This record gives sequence, structure tokens and C-alpha cells, in this order.
Amino acid sequence: MASVWTGNRGTVRDYPGFNPSADAEAIQKAIQGIGTDEKTIIHILTARSHAQRQLIAKEYRVASGKDLKDDLKSDLSGNFERLMVALITPPALFDAKQLKKAMKGSGTDESSLIEILTTRNSKQLKEIYEAYYTAYKKSLGDDISSETSGDFRKALLTLANGRRDEGLKVDENLAKKDAQILYDAGEKKWGTDEDKFTEILCLRSFPQLRLTFEEYRNISQKDIEDSIKGELSGHFEDLLLAIVNCVKNTPAFLAERLHKALKGAGTDELTLNRIMVSRSEIDLLDIRVEYKKRYGCSLYSAIKHPDAKGPVLAFFSLKSFTRH
Repeated sequence: MASVWTGNRGTVRDYPGFNPSADAEAIQKAIQGIGTDEKTIIHILTARSHAQRQLIAKEYRVASGKDLKDDLKSDLSGNFERLMVALITPPALFDAKQLKKAMKGSGTDESSLIEILTTRNSKQLKEIYEAYYTAYKKSLGDDISSETSGDFRKALLTLANGRRDEGLKVDENLAKKDAQILYDAGEKKWGTDEDKFTEILCLRSFPQLRLTFEEYRNISQKDIEDSIKGELSGHFEDLLLAIVNCVKNTPAFLAERLHKALKGAGTDELTLNRIMVSRSEIDLLDIRVEYKKRYGCSLYSAIKHPDAKGPVLAFFSLKSFTRH
């Protein structure tokens, strides 16, 4: 069952011989017994696709009269609970919840906002926008507006509206024109015209931007990243650099995010869970390849490493890593 949330480079596919009522029954038994049978829950939920998990949740409600999400929340705890609940949450709602979490409380988690809004396509962003309003009775745009400011806010709002061109055709004349506009807006003048950067980087298609960046180098003798670093600052700079990195290689950008989440004193479980769950049916195979290329060890071994904690996550990655 194809959707805007599935690609052809995911590690999780529809499970063959899928039987939602049998799966729902097995999960119900695993939850209701004396002590929870975590292995059964992991075994089923990590090996079924998003669409199949939704059918399991539906069957679970029919059979038990209860919500699977509520039962998982009351029976499990910690990161394990969060991961299992994430797996049965529809993708657009999952991202909406992640965005809400990034803006809740006293401080805003700008890097999570950047990661989600730069790596989702226009159709996905439109679904997220709707899911956000349904869940919170408030628009995503309103919350972004109240939690961020300046050019960073403008760029986030442009991305969140899901208006990026998704076409595959490239226009050489437009690339030359946009490259000149970017050069004139930054390197060529005293002060920077930030709106031009937002307009071009947040609305043009990725193939179009690739050509624009080549033309930019021809005009300025500099990579666009170097100009952004020299001309801009703060979260706005981080956001535009993330777009450039995604245009060049989205799996590599996400591999770097995973590496940062796994290294250091404590694992950033939220980022780890979010990327593993949200990309498992899109491009996790490519993220794996980039991770190995950049960091010299497999993503699987990095997750399984004792310092990274969470045997559950290692188990999840094992299930997800059965495709090559």
C-alpha cells in the first residue's frame, strides 16, 4: 500500500502473509499476561509496515474494545514505550507530535524543527500540517510563529507550508538567474538580502537547486555553503546549510544526525527513534550506506554498542536491517 510515506530504499516493507487479527491477538496476549512479553511486541511491530500496523491497531480495538496505543503506554515505559507507540502512530501525526515536542516548554529544539522540515517533501508537509491542526486545534504555522523569530521563522514557515516545487525537470536559465540573485543578495553587497535566500532555497526543487549551486560556484568561485557561513548566522544559517546538505545528499545529512545522536555521554533517544521510525520505509538503506562510509562502522553496530544503550533499539535495527 503505497503512500507519500513510502519509498523504494526502506528497510521495512509490507510483511508477506500479513494477518492483522492474528497479530492483534498475539500483541493482546503479550500485554495481558503476567509480565509483558516484550519480544513478541518487538517481533511484530518492527517487521510490519506503517500501513499494516494501522490495520493491527484497528483489529486490536475490535477484539479488545481498547486502544492499542493506550495499552502500550500503560504496560510499557521509557524509551521502549515511546518507540513502540511511535511505530503505531500514523507518520504525519508522528511528525506533528515531534514538531510539537520540539516547541513545547521553555526552550525550542531548533535542530529537530530543522531536521523534520528540511527532509519531508511537499505532500508530506501538507499532511503534517493537517495532522497538527487535528491533534492540537492550532495551526503549525501559529506555533512556529510564536516560538521562533526573524528570518529563521520566515524560512520555517515557508517550508512548513509545503510549497516546494517537487518537479524533476531543471531549467538552466532559471538556475543561472537564481545563482546570480543569490550572489547579488550576499557576496556582492554590503549586508545580506536574507529573503532572497529563503525564497530560492525553500521553494525550488532539489534537482533545480543542484544546478543552481553549480552555477553559483561558476559565478562566485565559492561553494554556496561557504557563502552561507560567511553571510548568515544563528539558526537561520543552520537551516539553510541543512537544506543545502539535503539537496546534495539527504541520507548523508540524516546519517550525520544519527551519528551525533549516538556519540557522546548519553544517547539522544528522541532523535534516534525519530529518524529510525520515520525513514524505515523511505531511505534507511541509503542512510546505512552513508553512515558506514562516513564513520567506518555500521549503523547497526553503533546502535547495538553498549555505550549507545537500549537493546530494544538494537533489536529494532536488526529487524529493519534484514534487507540489503
